[in-house]
Amino acid sequence: MIENKYSVFESELSVRPDDIDMFNHVHNSRYLDYVLAARYEQMDKNYGMSWESFKEIGFGWVVTKVCINYKRALKLGDCMSIKTGILEINEKGCAVQFEIIHKKSNKVISDGTFEYAMIDLNTGKSCKVTNDMIKAYSI
Repeated sequence: MIENKYSVFESELSVRPDDIDMFNHVHNSRYLDYVLAARYEQMDKNYGMSWESFKEIGFGWVVTKVCINYKRALKLGDCMSIKTGILEINEKGCAVQFEIIHKKSNKVISDGTFEYAMIDLNTGKSCKVTNDMIKAYSI
């Protein structure tokens, strides 16, 4: 269960035919896509600082580390809830925890963490997260 000092937000997705692998369940790489899609939506909808707004000011978030625990399989047509929340944010970047929950059974399908660094889009190098950005994401 996600527990932290920052807000936890939720997005919903459904398994698509192109998510299925040869074992007739969702391919492990799609779990990354689900969390990234949820964060993309939540950046705009919940934090008020979209991916595009970072790009407009010359910055972007890149994933530096991922830890995923696979607990149950998702299958074609399953609906899921993706809950994410910032664990920590500072001038070096942030850590985000997540849970993917099966909507019908309410069981955790997968959980884990993503670590992100801020980069300067002009140089492609890491840079400091500003205090204004930290404040915006510290809700």
